[in-house]
Amino acid sequence: MSKMSEMDLTIKNLRDAAAAITDVVNWLTSQFSGTADEAPKEEPKKALTLEEVRAVLADKSRAGYTAKVHELLKKCGADKLSQIDPANYEALLKNAEGIEDA
Repeated sequence: MSKMSEMDLTIKNLRDAAAAITDVVNWLTSQFSGTADEAPKEEPKKALTLEEVRAVLADKSRAGYTAKVHELLKKCGADKLSQIDPANYEALLKNAEGIEDA
């Protein structure tokens, strides 16, 4: 095979490889870029209510952890649940989950 034939074959192979890479890039782009409508929507977290938190803390209290429930309220700067900012309900419940372990 002459040097020119080898060069032509090499150029053809490079062009084929470049076309294959371009096809892969286009496919990946179509798979991983889309509009916000196509993306799965994450549901907003439901805000906890006073009643839900009260029910959990009441269960803890009935289970014999009344003193520890009062300690949690004190840590939040309150004497009673109604004095706690609703933004702190989630943290309060997380702490309440660990009461049995303490």
